[in-house]
Amino acid sequence: MKKVFLSFFLLGLALTMQAQDISLLPPEKTGGKPFFETVNARQSERAFIKRDMPLQTLSNLLWVANGFNRSDKRTAPTGSNKQEMELYVMCDTGIYYYDAKQNVLNFIAQGDFRIALGQPHISNEAAVNIIMVADTDKASVESARISSGYISQNIYLFAASEGLGTVARGSFRAELSKAIQLKNNQTIILVQPVGYLK
Repeated sequence: MKKVFLSFFLLGLALTMQAQDISLLPPEKTGGKPFFETVNARQSERAFIKRDMPLQTLSNLLWVANGFNRSDKRTAPTGSNKQEMELYVMCDTGIYYYDAKQNVLNFIAQGDFRIALGQPHISNEAAVNIIMVADTDKASVESARISSGYISQNIYLFAASEGLGTVARGSFRAELSKAIQLKNNQTIILVQPVGYLK
């Protein structure tokens, strides 16, 4: 109970001090539902209850999605180990870049930019929205689409194991790239909200 309260407190504290980086907790690499139960529970969900995500859960989610499980390899594969995919996290208070090597959320912008995600009935109720971005200097957009599928499935399986909901979304507004301050060689491939089920 104390651990859960502390996680909520730390996330609330971190997001209150929005204009700075957030050090994530070390990901928990054990537990969860058995594999076949998790796959059986995997589904797309679009209806969420507005609720903040504990920092430990967010740390675990991002590591499962595209963290490092070896010194130079990630939890999601990429062709020829190009590692062209990076994650950005958007919540109601700001945008952050997930530095998987350092296990840190790097501050990008303060404010509520979720309108750029479109479909507010989904994105505004999710605890977080994960934005998958490809570096086209490292790999083609076609390759990045395949890589984003692996990341998306990791998120789906994590959500199913943790009793959360998620849905992969290929539609978003053009201004999203500007909101997260992408460079010319960066392209958004998918957006994936994750939240608590109604």
